[in-house]
Amino acid sequence: MTTHAVMPPESTKTPVPVIAIDGPTASGKGTIAHRVAAALGWATLDSGALYRLTALAALDRSLSADDEAGVAEVARALDVRFYGGRIFLENNEVSDAIRQEQVGNFASRIAAYPAVRQALLERQRVFRVPPGLVADGRDMGTVVFPDAALKVFLVADVQARAERRCKQLIEKGISANLDDLLRDMRERDARDTQRSVAPLVAATDAHVLDSSSLTIEQTVQAVLDFWKGT
Repeated sequence: MTTHAVMPPESTKTPVPVIAIDGPTASGKGTIAHRVAAALGWATLDSGALYRLTALAALDRSLSADDEAGVAEVARALDVRFYGGRIFLENNEVSDAIRQEQVGNFASRIAAYPAVRQALLERQRVFRVPPGLVADGRDMGTVVFPDAALKVFLVADVQARAERRCKQLIEKGISANLDDLLRDMRERDARDTQRSVAPLVAATDAHVLDSSSLTIEQTVQAVLDFWKGT
């Protein structure tokens, strides 16, 4: 008698686990996400890079940040590649270029547009591959991966964040002014938290972690401890 294997229904399949790390700009979520992923042997998603790449491509085309339709079209057609820790836009490495403050401010403005967010939503979800994904951004746990196995909302005092960003830029040879960074960061926080679509907010089931007085190693360990406890 011939027997046939019975496949489980789609709804019973266990989804690839996701650790979602959200938080305001310069809270250290990118660094923490990469180190947590390295410790677990998982993939990473820097969602902010996709918005910065969209911003850089729009700036290269001389588009205005007020042109929602034009920027959304750029997002849909984005020719981007992540390879070995480097980021390429239309075959040009832009790993450092997307970290410029001008690009970051443009990205913060266009991130409020529903059409841009929708254009990048599915691009982000394809990063969810076995054995797991650590995703960082501003709406990973609330919108992109609402079923994430672990959600962490990483916060830090705005002064501490501005000082971190200033140090990062100077180490990369980019001129930076702390007062300007502090002002820009407060404005960006206001835009991110007050926008009508996918505002920056901790998911109801997220662990809120204040890294103001923690080292990178301590913050990474805290996230790993959260994971062990899931």
